[in-house]
Amino acid sequence: MRDAREFNFDGLVGPSHNYAGLSFGNVASFSNVRSSSNPRQAALQGLAKMRELAARGFAQAVMPPQGRPNFRLLRSLGFSGTDADVLARAYREAPVILACAWSAAPMWTANAATVSPSADSLDGRVHFTAANLNNKLHRSEEHVQATRTLRAIFGNSEHFMVHDPLPSVPAFADEGAANHTRFAASHGAAGVEFFVYGRAEFDPSAPAPKKYPARQTLEASQAIARLHGLDPARTVFASQNPDVIDQGVFHNDVIAVGNGNVLFYHEQALADEAGTLDALRRALAVAGTELHPVRVATSQVAVGDAVASYLFNSQLLSKADGRMALVVPHECRENAAVADYLAGLLAGRVPIDELIEFDLRQSMRNGGGPACLRLRVALTDAEAAAMHQGVIMTEALYAQLVAWVERHYRDRIETQDLMDPQLALECAAALEELTRILGLPGLYDL
Repeated sequence: MRDAREFNFDGLVGPSHNYAGLSFGNVASFSNVRSSSNPRQAALQGLAKMRELAARGFAQAVMPPQGRPNFRLLRSLGFSGTDADVLARAYREAPVILACAWSAAPMWTANAATVSPSADSLDGRVHFTAANLNNKLHRSEEHVQATRTLRAIFGNSEHFMVHDPLPSVPAFADEGAANHTRFAASHGAAGVEFFVYGRAEFDPSAPAPKKYPARQTLEASQAIARLHGLDPARTVFASQNPDVIDQGVFHNDVIAVGNGNVLFYHEQALADEAGTLDALRRALAVAGTELHPVRVATSQVAVGDAVASYLFNSQLLSKADGRMALVVPHECRENAAVADYLAGLLAGRVPIDELIEFDLRQSMRNGGGPACLRLRVALTDAEAAAMHQGVIMTEALYAQLVAWVERHYRDRIETQDLMDPQLALECAAALEELTRILGLPGLYDL
């Protein structure tokens, strides 16, 4: 077993942050369609979270935003002329497609990729597979920049392997780490990788939701496990409960979160709760540890309250003293059932003994909480030294990024602003400066 730390790579909210309501099945996103947004506040809220967690001793890094608008998408769909012409015509003829080109969804870094640490992989490298996100038009091209960014940060082939995305077809629909977690005695120990899927493409008899789409397939999860060289004895696949997908649980991380040997989950999260827990216990025994499930009953927190508050889309972090902290949004305190549950949780006999609360209102309104904003990457000291250092959160980087946001970000974006060519120029200028701050020249194809 090697010493390792878990780095949380938080998505930096981009300068075009807006509420397009494009994500059918994501209740929060859909309910805020066409609301005015505040990109400056959104970015500053996210940076404040990164800064505080870094100050508390957690390994914290930044994932740069993607370039928007996506002119490549617009031009591929027949909009031509100058950039101003493209925006004006798309706004006039196809406003939904224009909204897709301006989508703020890349901020959800949990969807950027699936990550397997070197302790789990056959070749002893950290493996990344960028998610193809092919369920939604507005997300279907994110993998291009996500792959480019991952290869820029984790370019040392001795330590890292960044795979191409899976084929962009329904059978291999992949939504990244939002449907994946890892259990282990420590971040550096051999662990168990847990994949949760919403449907099985090649098994029509498998459970599937009726109202909202299932975004992750079993076939995609199995392919990633093969690509990453995972030990089948320490890999578990489980079906998400289709009924909760139809209640707005579009990813497993909206209804469950894991860390160390702890699974914090809602009783309705899984199609076969008992069978899945048994499979996890067997796999964790192979890895030399025991599962500690923390089950939340429907009588304690209804699924609707879990979705509204993003209780389970919290970060579960290991502290230096061996206990765990749960990072929650303000909305958990504002929901009476969830607030009562959390008060009792800290008083109970569970490994979680601290709540860390953040105001992430701008992000929450776009359909995601603390866990959606981050990609977990467990790294040994040698691996951490081999990655690009300019993205690691420090007080100096925080100050630079706050000043950058205040220079470049608007404090209000309305739907009609998406046809403004000046906004597009502002966003490009902001990202060009960001590459200099982070030391990542050529990161974007602007």
